Amino acid sequence: MPTGYDSTTLWGVIVAAGVLTFAIRGSFIYLFGRIDTIPRRVQSALEYVPAAIFAALVLPALVAPSGSLQFSLGNERLVAGTLAAIAAWYTERVVVTIAVGMVALWVLRFVV
Repeated sequence: MPTGYDSTTLWGVIVAAGVLTFAIRGSFIYLFGRIDTIPRRVQSALEYVPAAIFAALVLPALVAPSGSLQFSLGNERLVAGTLAAIAAWYTERVVVTIAVGMVALWVLRFVV
């Protein structure tokens, strides 16, 4: 995809973004290596990071699989994801959640 920028500018932006990303990640490693205890508020906030990242990655694929919002029973990904969420709520087991979601998706996609 051609752009209006020359290659030197593009490579400069790529390198700058890489250096900044590395610096941000390295700062946390450096910070947590220098302190003995993590404050309780920070520790409790960090416990929610994996769930928030997972939700941010999965939710768009469930509610907008083709790029536009689809809140209907015809959206098999949304239905399978809802069933998987219900299984996760009741069982609190990752393997059961994955199994329920995948079986539901396969049944909805290939059988129904």
